[in-house]
Amino acid sequence: MEHSYEHFWLDPKFWVAISFVLFLVLAWKPVITKILSALDARAERIRAEIAEAAKLREEAEAMLREARARREAAAAEAERILAHAQEEARLVSAEMAEELAASLKRRERMALERIAAAEAEAAAAVRAVAADVAVAATRRLIAERMSGESHAALIDKAIRDLPQRLH
Repeated sequence: MEHSYEHFWLDPKFWVAISFVLFLVLAWKPVITKILSALDARAERIRAEIAEAAKLREEAEAMLREARARREAAAAEAERILAHAQEEARLVSAEMAEELAASLKRRERMALERIAAAEAEAAAAVRAVAADVAVAATRRLIAERMSGESHAALIDKAIRDLPQRLH
């Protein structure tokens, strides 16, 4: 039987809808706040790790500049030595440059691996926090909305279904 109301605010459906929207707003605000604070904390840790990686890179660049300066000094000294000594100094300089490049590549690779591990750890932590928050919210909503009778019926159904799930 359909009721017709003179004004929409007299219709109980309108007030049920308003109540439901208010419930959603009030129920989700603490959940969203917790998620955002956890994400902000994780982002800050990642920023710190990225800053550390940038510092390591700057140190590696400084070492490269120092090595280049040493190589230039060695080249100037090698020009004053006999032709044989020049060839020998050039070979040593090239070897040092290769070792330095290999060392810098290793350091850069290690820094990139640290960044990748930190990103993976951050993603896993965010997923874990989101899952924990979702489980807690679901548990709370079920506890709030489920009456004693429906709770007992759900337990009885789970017990009846247990043999099927075990086999």
